[in-house]
Amino acid sequence: MASNSPLPQLPNPPEAKNSLRNAALRVVAPVDRLLHMQTTSGFLLLGMAVIALIWANSPWAESYTHLWHTPITLGAGSWVFTKDLHFWINDFLMTFFFMAAGFEIKREMAEGELSDLRRGALPIAAAVGGMLVPALIYVGVTYGLDASNPDAGVWASIKNGWGVPMATDIAFALGILLLLGERIPAAMRILLLALAIIDDIGAIIVIAIFYTADFDVSGLYAVSAGLVILYFFRNLGIRPGLLYSIPLIVIFAGLYKAGVHPTIAGVIVGMSAPVKAWLSKEQFLAISRNVIADYQTKTESGHHVAEDDLIPQLRWLGLASREVVAPVVRLQNAFHPWVAFFIMPVFALANAGVNVGGVDFSDPVAFAVMLGISLGLALGKPIGVLLVSFLLVRFGVVVLPRGVTWGGILVVGLCAGIGFTMAIFIAGLAFANQPEVLGTAKLAILSATAVAGIAAMVLGRMILPRELDPEVASKTASQVEASTEF
Repeated sequence: MASNSPLPQLPNPPEAKNSLRNAALRVVAPVDRLLHMQTTSGFLLLGMAVIALIWANSPWAESYTHLWHTPITLGAGSWVFTKDLHFWINDFLMTFFFMAAGFEIKREMAEGELSDLRRGALPIAAAVGGMLVPALIYVGVTYGLDASNPDAGVWASIKNGWGVPMATDIAFALGILLLLGERIPAAMRILLLALAIIDDIGAIIVIAIFYTADFDVSGLYAVSAGLVILYFFRNLGIRPGLLYSIPLIVIFAGLYKAGVHPTIAGVIVGMSAPVKAWLSKEQFLAISRNVIADYQTKTESGHHVAEDDLIPQLRWLGLASREVVAPVVRLQNAFHPWVAFFIMPVFALANAGVNVGGVDFSDPVAFAVMLGISLGLALGKPIGVLLVSFLLVRFGVVVLPRGVTWGGILVVGLCAGIGFTMAIFIAGLAFANQPEVLGTAKLAILSATAVAGIAAMVLGRMILPRELDPEVASKTASQVEASTEF
């Protein structure tokens, strides 16, 4: 159980000017509190999307387009790699987003709702229903309507957009759910989290299978080399850290060469993170006590202790403090602020800018894509989640989690309809060669996300009880602390 004792207040560094530092801390403190609120990242994400929409429809719309096509070159000598800014955001930065998803999936499979089939049956089945129903709605609406080949049939419908309405944005969906406050039991939050993670797994599979163009088998040699490096790192006991960027870059380059979307490299490396800590809590305490006792012995003896003599002991203390926590947990918490407050907002700014004036609703393809994605996310998601959950409970396969009502399942389904980041990402792959359809798809995603989010908030306040059952409420705080960040 976490201690409630306050942390010690450190004095200002000796070189700091106290008045200036204290003034800076007064500014930083509320910002730090804001960054630790789980709803903040959702609001930031929404804010970036709004800015992108306004910018793309303003008199400066041309500058918005030009910015993301700015070429950036990496390399040295005769080896150079040049891509536009949009690539570095959607492919390189999003690799770290997918790596964070890999940490989340690995941890959930090891110790969360997905670690036991009986516990995970409801979120797994609900997530599958929440993926299949939107996909069927999309295929039904867009069947045979392909911009490049009107007679292409169902395969073109699947290839060009099947994955778009199946995706759930974990951070944004959880942010909306948390805005409902005390109406939400911990089990309901964990259910949405597990469901969204399974959605991510489904999205990763869809990206790997359906959005692989011009497959080049030679790229798999590099992927294999990266996997071998990962294998040896694990077996040599090299703990995850900066050194793991080597297999990450090798696998990224191999997937890019093979024609598979390179962000999958993030998932592969993320899921390789160990779920067990190197040191037990008892070993951590023993090392810490030994280091402190040795330091006390030296200082109390009256002899001068050089700072250089402290470095080996501090290394032991640093190792102990780092390795008493499982790498998957440590890395997940380390990546969270970068993903939530930098990568995802930058992605939203770069991708949510849709010129509404350029969307032609009279085009049957654009209209069908708009309708298929909108209905798939805002209607198909909650129907799929609610229907499959009802069938599982009706046939006695599972029971609803404690404190979760059917109204709560509906709200979870609506939150799952918040596609945003992942849906826009998949749309960019699905309609990469059809910019006019891509704009329509993005507008559909933003519209459906807004509808699903507002509906979840309104219905949540209408149908969920204001106060939880006392026995359920007593468990909520500890369960929320035990659940993960994303």
